[in-house]
Amino acid sequence: MNDIKIILASQSPRRKQLLEQIGIFPICKPVDIDETKQDFETPLQYCKRLALEKAQAGWNQSDKTTAVLGSDTIVVLNDKTLGKPKNEEDALNMLSMLSGNIHQVMTAVSLVTDKIKKTIVSISDVEFRVLEEDKIRKYIASKEPMDKAGSYAIQGLAAKWIKNISGSYSGIMGLPLYETSQLIEKIHE
Repeated sequence: MNDIKIILASQSPRRKQLLEQIGIFPICKPVDIDETKQDFETPLQYCKRLALEKAQAGWNQSDKTTAVLGSDTIVVLNDKTLGKPKNEEDALNMLSMLSGNIHQVMTAVSLVTDKIKKTIVSISDVEFRVLEEDKIRKYIASKEPMDKAGSYAIQGLAAKWIKNISGSYSGIMGLPLYETSQLIEKIHE
């Protein structure tokens, strides 16, 4: 796959690293889109829309010769979307809600070229152990959760709280590699 050129419409070091893991060395060109959830959108519709809007914005800013990949990850608990925390109190509230519960992590990936406009989604279940407030506060003090959907990173300190996952570990990190590689293969079809 390392002969494929991709623009990654993201500044996420995790997504870049995940692509490199499968032999794709993307050009990172972050885009700025309005990420406000619309009232009528389900969490799945919201996630898919953001991934496609990121890829499309990247395509619109490109020279139109290189495929653009956009991605978005959200955490969903009881049909409620948990985005990135606004502040430490918001992070505390989110992590308290996730405590002792199973939630979903949805990651949508979109590919845009002159011939392709396609989105795929990976949905994984994540089960947290019961979390004590003092442990949550120590985690928040590390600053790790402050730019993460649902206020945690599976590949970071929060890993010790995760009892079980069902789905894609890389998808929970922010880019499901199986689904992404299937999407990228469409470039040469």
